[in-house]
Amino acid sequence: MSAPERALVLIGPMGAGKTSIGRRVARALHRPFFDTDIAVVRAHGPIEQIFAEHGEPHFRALERDAVARGLATGGVVSLGGGAVMDPATRADLAAHRVILLTVEPRVVAGRIRDTARPLLQEADALGRWEQIMSARRPLYDEVAHATFDTSSGPLQAVVDAIVEWAGTEQT
Repeated sequence: MSAPERALVLIGPMGAGKTSIGRRVARALHRPFFDTDIAVVRAHGPIEQIFAEHGEPHFRALERDAVARGLATGGVVSLGGGAVMDPATRADLAAHRVILLTVEPRVVAGRIRDTARPLLQEADALGRWEQIMSARRPLYDEVAHATFDTSSGPLQAVVDAIVEWAGTEQT
């Protein structure tokens, strides 16, 4: 029996475009797409409801399970922004190809406006986003093999660059 194929994993902050880009990259590479946030919502309901009723630790446990299932697909996997905070997830990512998507605060401001994201439910959502990004950035950098910025240009240009990078990486 052969080893499972390594997944191509997209990590990064809220609003960086992991889901949108991940879907397109998966299609271009003819690989399955798995989004951990979507998987949690399908199985357990809205993330904001999980946070409200059970708290962030419960959500993180559900997320950890979704990450393990996603990595097992060997496809393109989009992780929730905070998934890298889990040490077991970071350890698991060592066996996969990991791409960090970044975005400038000035750009993400429009993407997170009127958001239901539980961690951004403050008067200054952008300020909170910047705090979260600053705290998580060392973990993103620790596990990422490549970084692509989604702040400018057409989304397809980022997709094309990732597909090209994935083609040059050893699987």
